Amino acid sequence: MNLMHEDLARAHMDARLRQARGLQRGHRLARGARLTRRAERAHQQARLLLDRNL
Repeated sequence: MNLMHEDLARAHMDARLRQARGLQRGHRLARGARLTRRAERAHQQARLLLDRNL
C-alpha cells in the first residue's frame, strides 16, 4: 500500500516537472522572438539612417 502511494507521488512530481520545463521552454522561445523583433527593428532603423545620410 505504501509503495502505491510513493509511485503516485513520484508520478505526480514527474508530471509537474514536465509541465514546468514546458513553461520554461515557452518563455525562452517568446523571449527569443522578442529579441529577434527588436534586432530587426534596430537593423531597419540603422538602414534608414544610413540611406538618409547618403
